[in-house]
Amino acid sequence: MSVSKDVFTLVPMNREQAEICCSWRYEPPYDRIYGWLPWEQMEALGIELGDPEVRRQQYMSVLDAERALCGFAQLFPMVNVVRLGIGMRPDLCGHGLGKGFVHAIIQAARTRYAALPVDLEVQDWNERAIRTYLKAGFEITDTYEKQTPEGVGRFHCMVYKDD
Repeated sequence: MSVSKDVFTLVPMNREQAEICCSWRYEPPYDRIYGWLPWEQMEALGIELGDPEVRRQQYMSVLDAERALCGFAQLFPMVNVVRLGIGMRPDLCGHGLGKGFVHAIIQAARTRYAALPVDLEVQDWNERAIRTYLKAGFEITDTYEKQTPEGVGRFHCMVYKDD
């Protein structure tokens, strides 16, 4: 792993990158909620990364300086906010790359949706992600429960504080 902490760029996600993202497997406890269905299923169902139109409208690939795929971002416009979905390649997690990774995604969101504030949701047990988001300039503005595939989960809504 030789990824620079500050050199990430975002590009529109292509089919090959979407397929690679679907192959990523995370270690416990992150494997419970992160990761996708197998690519063939995603494509057959036409959902999320497997839907070419949703992929074009919402998903971007995060690349390093050598143009290797390091993760993805979902930029999901909602009423008065753009919500981020963030996924880093599993072997890069926990190595101090998060702040630069998240900043690159924030800049892409602000470029595409300049007038909208940026937020995200994170489960309250995911301390590693919460620390990263706090370092990147987010603050917790709300905590609530909502249904997940595993039952009811507690989530923080975190909003990016303008520089």
